[in-house]
Amino acid sequence: MDARLNPYKIAPDLYSNLAALQKYVDSCGLERPLLELVKLRASQINGCAFCLDMHTKDARALGETEQRLYLLSAWRESPFYNDRERAALEWTEAVTLVSQSHVPDEVYERAKQHFTPVELVNLTAAIVMINSWNRMSVAFRAVPGSYQSKLQGLRQGA
Repeated sequence: MDARLNPYKIAPDLYSNLAALQKYVDSCGLERPLLELVKLRASQINGCAFCLDMHTKDARALGETEQRLYLLSAWRESPFYNDRERAALEWTEAVTLVSQSHVPDEVYERAKQHFTPVELVNLTAAIVMINSWNRMSVAFRAVPGSYQSKLQGLRQGA
């Protein structure tokens, strides 16, 4: 696969603004390992190879296990995710597939059992951001493989 173009070189202000929003999300207080699971699940749904490569590496750098990464697409059938993670993954799927699901009330009710109002807003912002990155990467065929995580040394709960 060949990249079509690099949208961030063509529109550097776009990149800097997206990066600023991403910086907010990454420092919003939600657990970084949880954010990586959310980024991975949305990227799986959207078929974004570049983001899957990136966030798998970042998750591993944060101490995520191979087993949980392998089973993420089948999280409902797997015993390896806690209730908060399950609520976040269900919310991620509903928001990512908004045109299909319209984010059902029962999904919202489950999510708000595990997240404060501000956490739920920040979680939604994280989902919006990864969906934005996914759409740019898929549309312009960002090539996976070269990303190196800068999160080495950070551990769970960081």
